[in-house]
Amino acid sequence: MKINFPVKDFAIGIIGGTGGIGKWFADFFTGEGHTVRVSGRAEGISIPEFAASCRIVIVAVPIAATLDTIREVGPLLPEDALLMDLTSLKEEPVRAMLAASRAEVIGCHPLFGPDVPSLADQNIVLCPARGDRWLGFLQGIFVKNGARIRVTTPAEHDRMMALIQGLTHLDTILMGLTLRDSGVEPSELEAFSTPVFRTKRAIIEKVFGPRPGLYAGILTENPNITEVVERHERNLSLLKELVRKRDTAGLAALLKKPEGPPGQIPGGQKSKIPSSHVFRSLVRNTRIF
Repeated sequence: MKINFPVKDFAIGIIGGTGGIGKWFADFFTGEGHTVRVSGRAEGISIPEFAASCRIVIVAVPIAATLDTIREVGPLLPEDALLMDLTSLKEEPVRAMLAASRAEVIGCHPLFGPDVPSLADQNIVLCPARGDRWLGFLQGIFVKNGARIRVTTPAEHDRMMALIQGLTHLDTILMGLTLRDSGVEPSELEAFSTPVFRTKRAIIEKVFGPRPGLYAGILTENPNITEVVERHERNLSLLKELVRKRDTAGLAALLKKPEGPPGQIPGGQKSKIPSSHVFRSLVRNTRIF
């Protein structure tokens, strides 16, 4: 549904809009001709000022601060405003936005980081939870700039993220810890590195960098991650046994493309996490954070 007033006649406020993905969207909406107001940890307008002056308020703070921020700004917004978040998980933030506010609510997850130059060929997931006045506006402005939009529920989003982000970070963290425990100096690793290994090391350095809480939260806060961890552990144990036995044929057989319906895993057990075209769509452009 299209909004029924001039789309450039309102301000957009981004709490957490001075850095990271929040700043990216502040620059994006400014480039589209909108008035954008931002705040950071020690700068910008106050939350009551956001609520009074902005028709769209976007929460782009770290996961650990998201719920408190929603509870602070939500009650101040009118029914015809939009409250939206940009966090990597959707069920809990969307529930909090619905409980804290009378405003329309959309959970948004941009599946890219602040280093991309544009929305062209990027994926964005939208989880509309209350009202439809603003959904058409967001879809229109994102699609116009080349983004691919997936509209889904918060529950489906989080199940997918357990696989796409959770499994990615789980694997990265395990590899990083294993390299750290090896005692081999980074300079020695570099001397023997292949291009693929260098790429993986760069990802490890990002995850083990200055924002560990971000990656820790993605793993620990998603209730669907337990199944993924258990499956990962099961497959690691299987690999360990094949390697211990030097069973080349067995390992090669394991690597063959599995037969059966999507989501089928070894042993005939079907995953509770849905598998569909959206998984393939999201995984192509998922950010690593």
